[in-house]
Amino acid sequence: MSAVNITNVTVLDNPAAFLKPFQFEISYECLIPLKDDLEWKLIYVGSAEDETYDQLLESVFVGPVNVGNYRFVFQADTPDPSKIREEDIIGVTVLLLTCSYMGQEFIRVGYYVNNDYDDEQLREEPPPRVLIDRVRKNILADKPRVTKFPINFHPETNESSEPPPPPLHDHIDDDQDP
Repeated sequence: MSAVNITNVTVLDNPAAFLKPFQFEISYECLIPLKDDLEWKLIYVGSAEDETYDQLLESVFVGPVNVGNYRFVFQADTPDPSKIREEDIIGVTVLLLTCSYMGQEFIRVGYYVNNDYDDEQLREEPPPRVLIDRVRKNILADKPRVTKFPINFHPETNESSEPPPPPLHDHIDDDQDP
């Protein structure tokens, strides 16, 4: 069981112009007090074939984290279009919202993003060069892909990464016949 659970993510200002910042309202609960902050990141996947085009849009630390419910608005600048191949700007890509504790990612929420022109004429007859100020992004917010990773929220209590040894004695049920 995780010490932190995301209870809701709402994509704000969607759809929007490509050059407008991303905004997410994130709600989460913490089940045990944590000594360190949570790190939230937003990553834009610039190319399905080459991760060197991925851009870290924002990274924020949130804390202290005690037991309770939390909510905040996470805002990130848009990706730098000059760092995306021209042929990858229009079309579908992915946006990743991640949360880590002490350098250990424990949840990733992935969204498909459709980038297209804001005008039917431009969609039917795209110009030779992308007109970035005419591109709109639409985050498919109703179908996120959530991946959870088990991590140790208290690494100082278990320095060894080895699993504990098996119990020495098996439990014997008193109701068994001899």
